Amino acid sequence: MTEFSVTAPDGIGEVRPGDDLAALVAHACPDLTDGDVVVVASKIVSKSEGRVVPADDREAAITAETVRVVATRERPGVPPLRIVENRLGLVMAAAGVDASNTPEGTVLLLPVDPDDSARRLRAGLRERLGVRVGVVVTDTAGRVWRDGLVDLAIGAAGLRVVEDERGRRDSAGRELGMTVRAVADEIAAAADLVKGKVTGRPVAVVRGLGHLTTDDDGPGAKILPRLGEVDLFSEGTAEAYARGLADGRGELRAGTRR
Repeated sequence: MTEFSVTAPDGIGEVRPGDDLAALVAHACPDLTDGDVVVVASKIVSKSEGRVVPADDREAAITAETVRVVATRERPGVPPLRIVENRLGLVMAAAGVDASNTPEGTVLLLPVDPDDSARRLRAGLRERLGVRVGVVVTDTAGRVWRDGLVDLAIGAAGLRVVEDERGRRDSAGRELGMTVRAVADEIAAAADLVKGKVTGRPVAVVRGLGHLTTDDDGPGAKILPRLGEVDLFSEGTAEAYARGLADGRGELRAGTRR
């Protein structure tokens, strides 16, 4: 039998700029053991790192964090929905700019480098508790072709963020040729079942997945976004429409005639 557990401790409290996040997590999770995975909401990472910024206009803050607009949708009476690629290479609504659980007149930006945040938290927990853990920093995002939101990994340290099963054989003896599991995202989603925005528990501990933790920090979650040539859906709706219109007119595409 294979099993793992996910728990969300009390005791974190309100996090403020300059707070020692490792000290707060160590206090709330004094029984951490080697191989545990500590899953932390990006909101408290951002707060501890001072990413709370004045913003009377959230839309302007979203624009400032946007690298590429993927899609927009007008909505009566409220600002348009914008799906964008932000400076971290993450494609999500509103560029990850959050106006919930933050003082009026401010917004919360994502950490500058979530992988580095995970590395520092991991090192701080090892220093305080003497344990070798994995760390995942999460944020909430929608999914293509699926309703509802899930948490995914935007930062990681000490964890195999993907598990490559290509070359293995399934129960019928067929060799797997495509299966690369995003285990960091799966851990993030599982942890969100016990933590969340309204519970006051922004940290979860996943126990029983020690085989996925590593001695070194690893490449982090930066390898998870699929961008550039490997992104089959890199064009936004407006870009795709313009390209289709141009193709229909027989115009040049990528420097060649069709």
